[in-house]
Amino acid sequence: MIRAQVRPQVGARATACLVALVLAGLTGAPSPATATAAPVVAPVIGPVLAPVATAAPVVAATDGGAAPSASARAEAFRRYDGRKPLRTIEPGTVLKTREITYSLQGLPLPIDVVQILYRTEDTLERPTVNVTSVLQPPLLAKPRRLIAYGSFYDSLNPQDGPSFAIDGGRSFGGAAVHAETALVATFLLDGMSVVMADTQGRTANFAAGPEYGRTTLDSIRAVLSSRRTGVAPRAKVGLLGYSGGAIATNWAAALAPSYAPDVNRRLVGAAEGGVLVAPARNLRYIQGSQVWAGVLAMALVGASRGFEINLERYLNRYGKQVFEEMEKASIVEVLGSYPGLTWRKIARKRFPDPEQIPAFVRAVNQLNLGRAPAPTIPMFIGQGARGEVEGTSGTTRGIGPGDGVMIAGDVRSLARRYCRQGTRVRYQQYDATSHFTTVPLWIGDAYAWLGRRLAGRKPAANCRSIAPGTSLAPVPMP
Repeated sequence: MIRAQVRPQVGARATACLVALVLAGLTGAPSPATATAAPVVAPVIGPVLAPVATAAPVVAATDGGAAPSASARAEAFRRYDGRKPLRTIEPGTVLKTREITYSLQGLPLPIDVVQILYRTEDTLERPTVNVTSVLQPPLLAKPRRLIAYGSFYDSLNPQDGPSFAIDGGRSFGGAAVHAETALVATFLLDGMSVVMADTQGRTANFAAGPEYGRTTLDSIRAVLSSRRTGVAPRAKVGLLGYSGGAIATNWAAALAPSYAPDVNRRLVGAAEGGVLVAPARNLRYIQGSQVWAGVLAMALVGASRGFEINLERYLNRYGKQVFEEMEKASIVEVLGSYPGLTWRKIARKRFPDPEQIPAFVRAVNQLNLGRAPAPTIPMFIGQGARGEVEGTSGTTRGIGPGDGVMIAGDVRSLARRYCRQGTRVRYQQYDATSHFTTVPLWIGDAYAWLGRRLAGRKPAANCRSIAPGTSLAPVPMP
């Protein structure tokens, strides 16, 4: 785990700010069933590391930190002990189920949860298992609307995933899931079920997009096929996610027609914000920044873990130390903890650019959404463009403005590509806000758009007004 004393303090302040932003957005967010297209007007909180006077610091144990009983139960449930080889089992098959009560940092909430262990695939398309959590609305039998919510837990520690956090886990990184409680509760109160998969899989392969997509799609398959979830088998399904949750949402939408056509027929639309498009470009955008630079190393660790490639042999002594610190790090620990970090600071002198490394190039090109199929369902895409608020320059040549971690030009290019291929896209750029401060605005717009889709209304699109973006061409092989 991260050892420097300052890092948990910075992470706690980032988490407190994140909680405040989510709750601020929800204070004015309309119900999905009644929402209009007008954006929510909510308080805008400054830079991500600004102290939040009213928020208590997050206190959590180290190294996973979940209460032993909850952690042991969760670990036991996520193990597949069946006799049938996974390779012979269809993706999305239910392997185990259990019922628990939603627990927020150990505090029980009046939300019933069904957790499912199901068969899915990892980054390398090998059979594996994963856990998803189905949150049930009160007093409603067989809901006919389901939200597949992509959590932004963004962590390299599997015990930070929603299935652990919801079951009473108190890990530091799991605080992000708890920050999302108010958001998903809004859907539950409107009579919808919510499914939250551990989108990063069993080994928490941060930023490995295709795995996020498959775990999401197979979790929907499992929910619709299980009687214990109470969800109608022919329920309408909407995808929703921001930041790390948008990785799951966009990849699920892109892969659904080929990987899960049965699920694709149930999907009515996908609403996402803060979108990661071409990771190789994002690494260039955030390196050297004040808040987001450490995510460069997080993404490299996640990609190398998911694709089983060894990047450490290209690292210098400091780089190996950073990778060791990142082994089970969460984004709330990393934000602001590595100001000014660049690839050159962690790499051996012989490798001044990661794009000189064939294994890196192969991996990042597979993670480029610009090379993935276009979704066949309508999309709402929101993106901030004032990353300077969070200490990231908007003048990097060939990249331009972003929200601090995601690149606005890349997101516009992706939206325009989808439009050309027949996807109905509603794109909203928030020019005055950064990654964190976009959240309250995006929430209202996403609720309104997805609520109309779940109500059967035709999606609004603005393809003709989306400004040109940047190149999404793959990185040339060295």
